[in-house]
Amino acid sequence: MQRFRLVCSDFWVDVRLLEVNGRWIGSADTVDGPSLGCGTTSFDALWQALEPFDGVIGELIASLPSRDTGGDGR
Repeated sequence: MQRFRLVCSDFWVDVRLLEVNGRWIGSADTVDGPSLGCGTTSFDALWQALEPFDGVIGELIASLPSRDTGGDGR
C-alpha cells in the first residue's frame, strides 16, 4: 500500500493507493469518512477518491511526490 499526504493552499488530505490484480483502489480521508475510487490506473483511482475535493483536485494531485523520491509522501 502506498500512502501520501497531498496538500493544497488551504488544507491537506491523506490518501492511500493499493493495486489488486492489475486494478487500483484509492482512498482519501474526508470529514465524512473515507472516499473511495477504483480504476485501471492509480491516477484514475486517486482522481475518483478525491472527487469530494472538486475544485482543488488538480492542486492536490500536483503535490504527489515524484516516483524517484521513494518516500511515503509525509
